[in-house]
Amino acid sequence: MEDQDSRLEGMEIILMRHGEPHYRGAPKVSCREMAGWIDSYNHSSTGSDRPPEMAQIQAYRALAFLSSPLPRALSSLKTLGCEPGVIDDVFREAELPVFRIPGLRLSPFYWAALFRILWLCGLSGEAECVNSAKKRAARAAEILVTAAKGSDGPVLLMGHGIINRFIAKELIASGWKEQTRPGKGYWGAGVYSVV
Repeated sequence: MEDQDSRLEGMEIILMRHGEPHYRGAPKVSCREMAGWIDSYNHSSTGSDRPPEMAQIQAYRALAFLSSPLPRALSSLKTLGCEPGVIDDVFREAELPVFRIPGLRLSPFYWAALFRILWLCGLSGEAECVNSAKKRAARAAEILVTAAKGSDGPVLLMGHGIINRFIAKELIASGWKEQTRPGKGYWGAGVYSVV
């Protein structure tokens, strides 16, 4: 009878970030307008964004697909010609808090970066806190490991930047090895395996 370690040998989990969302919005917004911008961004698909060759190769290798329910993740899988077997809220991106900072109009991407830094420092406002997101990432990692055990080849999660990083830390903490570091951009993918 095979032991647990030999059954895990050779398994791979690919954590891929979605493609670039179609929604851009106004070039500059006030802090107060960011709540609407975030909502529109969360409802945006990737439009006509095309994946690079490496993302296509990773998707071709995978035999099972899991996804965040957010449109940018689902449309990214569709662009790759893949159908998710599992769509679960546990894989959604960590929420961005919105703060009231009067008088400034900045690029939404500058606001998002500032809000994410404040969130990582423990200021979450009404959004999900960092510890809660990390606990969710632990549940997500368990789901991915279970999917990998039931697959005859690599499994691919189409997710998001921050939550994928948290999931990767959980996988590494439980003995998975990082074979490929995920890029920070759209379509970036990290590959994790048991060797």
